[in-house]
Amino acid sequence: MKSIRECRLYTFVDSAYLQGADPARVATQLCDGGSDIIQLRGKDWDPDRILATAEKLQKVLSAYNVPLVVNDHPDIARKVGASYCHLGQEDFFEAGYKHIQQLQDRSNPICWGLSTHSPRQAMRAIDAAPDYIAIGPVFPTQTKPDARPVTLDYVRWAKENVAIPWFAIGGVNESTIREILSAGATRLCIVSAILLSSDITRSCKQFRKFLD
Repeated sequence: MKSIRECRLYTFVDSAYLQGADPARVATQLCDGGSDIIQLRGKDWDPDRILATAEKLQKVLSAYNVPLVVNDHPDIARKVGASYCHLGQEDFFEAGYKHIQQLQDRSNPICWGLSTHSPRQAMRAIDAAPDYIAIGPVFPTQTKPDARPVTLDYVRWAKENVAIPWFAIGGVNESTIREILSAGATRLCIVSAILLSSDITRSCKQFRKFLD
């Protein structure tokens, strides 16, 4: 399985953008397109549906040696054998946690990612010892329409100050990718620009070319 430092193209099976498509089929298309790591994000799904989908995705991703990330649900991540769980600020710090070890199960350890939206949040997140952090949203995004963009200034700051793996996220598409990379990002999370394309595999390959 790829380590997080080897991962550059981070993609999603996001319930908000599936448009009736089979999640396992989408995951296969993402892997065929060169995704390094894939997150299951089901904000509008109940836990049972997330669990059932995660089990299917884990089978697909294991065959490609691509790590699965489960958003928001550490218990589901552990149950299906996912490599990672990703948490937002509200799910970690606002829930009273200060260090990843407070959530870690020594008998079934997993890796962790945390969302950040400012340099202050990034430094606090790094102190919590996750395996990676997300930087964003860089630009406005329908994935999180109420979130204030952090702009390229945060990307530039991360380049100079963050030593652990970090991924730029939010509004990453073919029109913005060049300036995000020029600002110093080397790893990207891409959601709607891939999932809403007419050919998911081809879209992944195009973004892969930018990163390579």
